[in-house]
Amino acid sequence: MSIRKKIADSEAVLNWLARRIATYIRMVNRNTRWQRIGYEELDKLIEQGEPVIVVLWHQRLAQSPYFFPLDKGRICSITSSARAGSMVGRVQKLFGMDTIAMSSRKRHVRLSREVLGKIKQGVSIGIAADGPRGPERVCSTVPLVWARTSGKRVFGITYSARHGREAGTWDRLLMPRPWRNEGVFLCREWTETVPRKATDEQVETLRANLEQHMNDITAEADRMVDRVPWDASRRRPAARKSGSKKKS
Repeated sequence: MSIRKKIADSEAVLNWLARRIATYIRMVNRNTRWQRIGYEELDKLIEQGEPVIVVLWHQRLAQSPYFFPLDKGRICSITSSARAGSMVGRVQKLFGMDTIAMSSRKRHVRLSREVLGKIKQGVSIGIAADGPRGPERVCSTVPLVWARTSGKRVFGITYSARHGREAGTWDRLLMPRPWRNEGVFLCREWTETVPRKATDEQVETLRANLEQHMNDITAEADRMVDRVPWDASRRRPAARKSGSKKKS
């Protein structure tokens, strides 16, 4: 094993990096004047002990520890078992969130059982609908499956900040300026019903509807802070799996 890989896989190094990222997230939150909009129904449900399914875009992960009212209830975030996803999980745990790592070796049935087990315990579920590898802003059917199976309500949550820049990652991760900033957290319930025995056509229609819902609320949040909303024509392809070869 190379020295570089040993460092990259070192628990001490990974924990140190997670703490640094958490410090940045806290600085952004502390030094930004936030608006919190549309949370009334979500807060009410969580206070009553009713878990929900929270959907977000991967691009808006940088403030995800503040999306959910952790002072009122628990939430479990679904992360990737890959190195980047594992780091997201480490950071979120520092804020008191539960996490479940999904991997190519974990069957969807097993993952769903873990998720439904959390929901039965009264724990809400959070997932980046276009994660972990994209393409950006393309919603998966996973939230629909869990909504159908659990019967729980689905809330789209996003944020935006006036000052910040997009990283050069596949998701164009928004990195807010950690001082003298203005931002908004926006929560909107997705009110469509997923039939117990939905056809493939119904599932695709609902998937596209949830995707549009997430794009609409994210664009709304962007406009609130004078940020130019995302344009679908700029969509980037899915991230290549590590070790895969480019076609000649």
